[in-house]
Amino acid sequence: MEISNKDAAIVVNNIIHSIKENREYLSEIDGAIGDGDHGINMSKGFSMAEEILSNEEFNMSDGFLTISQVLMNKIGGSMGPLYGSFFRGLSMASKKSDIIDKNVINNMLKKALANLQNISNAKVGDKTLIDVLVPAVNAYSTSIEEEKDLITALNSLIIAAKDGLESTKNLVASIGRSSRLGDRSLGHQDAGATSCFIILKSFCESFIYLIQG
Repeated sequence: MEISNKDAAIVVNNIIHSIKENREYLSEIDGAIGDGDHGINMSKGFSMAEEILSNEEFNMSDGFLTISQVLMNKIGGSMGPLYGSFFRGLSMASKKSDIIDKNVINNMLKKALANLQNISNAKVGDKTLIDVLVPAVNAYSTSIEEEKDLITALNSLIIAAKDGLESTKNLVASIGRSSRLGDRSLGHQDAGATSCFIILKSFCESFIYLIQG
């Protein structure tokens, strides 16, 4: 089944809802080793994007660009620019595609990761969202190279993202405010990695829903 960019607007809506639904959970996770406002800030930004989008017709690429612009311009701290760059990558890599297939999604994920890495020095092992995003994108790309079908590739992404998220519990934070805690950050899941997993899981499950009709 072909998925149009217009029909894939549901992916945007589902990601917005998933962040809003996890507002308290994300802040609780952040409160353990951060300042406890990650869920509040993320929910605020995604709610603002939702309000803008509610007044217009949009496709997936448009929706991701709106999220990017809101996060870049309205949300402070480090996460606004990071996720703003991420969603801008998803938008830019798909805006010229009327049909969203597995290769377009591969380009979207790679562009989103590249954008984020352009403004962050974080590496796998630093206890950040990179610990989720890098293995997730790599797992999807590997599945595509092995000519797996789209649902298989999306499921491989979810599994890799979940494993990456779990790995942050056993890492010492070396970037951001939580790095001040040193070894005391051990045993705690990273908040940015958690929101990244929620976004990627919603992204994949939304496409699987569209494929299965």
